[in-house]
Amino acid sequence: MGKTIRILLADDHTIVRQGLEKLLEVEPEFRIVGQARNGKEAVEMALDLTPDVILMDIAMPQFNGIEATRQIKKHLPVSKVVILSMHSHAHYISELFEAGISGYLVKDSTGTDIVDAIHAAVRGETYLSPSISKKLVDDYLALKSGSRKEDLYDTLSDREREVFQMIAEGMSTKEIASALCISPSTVKTHRANIMEKLQVESLAKLFQFAAKLGLAEADTI
Repeated sequence: MGKTIRILLADDHTIVRQGLEKLLEVEPEFRIVGQARNGKEAVEMALDLTPDVILMDIAMPQFNGIEATRQIKKHLPVSKVVILSMHSHAHYISELFEAGISGYLVKDSTGTDIVDAIHAAVRGETYLSPSISKKLVDDYLALKSGSRKEDLYDTLSDREREVFQMIAEGMSTKEIASALCISPSTVKTHRANIMEKLQVESLAKLFQFAAKLGLAEADTI
């Protein structure tokens, strides 16, 4: 048996984490070292456990997968992040590869795809789910053919992205202020700046924007 590959699972759905654990534990070289229920937990557990590979969802509370990946790769560049998500838009791909992921699979991938992606990440290679390869090309060409409103998300600062995520999750101004250790008036300023940059005129439109990007699940907002 080769070197043990230590894996952290990050997904806000318990049944998904349990299913992945069952799938991966049959591989003799794989060891599940932790399970995170949200992006904040994923970052904290990654820093504590230093796993070889993190299997990460995108739409999670308290840091989405993009922000969690950025923070993990900043402090743990040797740890590999493989995204396993419902979303297959080119927008996420560019954001996530800039953040430093090693693979991207959609949740209809086979068990073999997931195992292969983990092995590829450990070898320093990049793995893309076969089922989304064509869509990625189509979406990339669509992006190049003209500007999309979703690209405005790229203009947000890191703190604005954090606030945007929390707003999309339905957190109040006081809750966001407490979570980020800032004043309610600062939260309101960030919210105003976010709405201006994203060119939306109401919170309802802001929620729709978040759902369209996949930064929060539509049924939670």
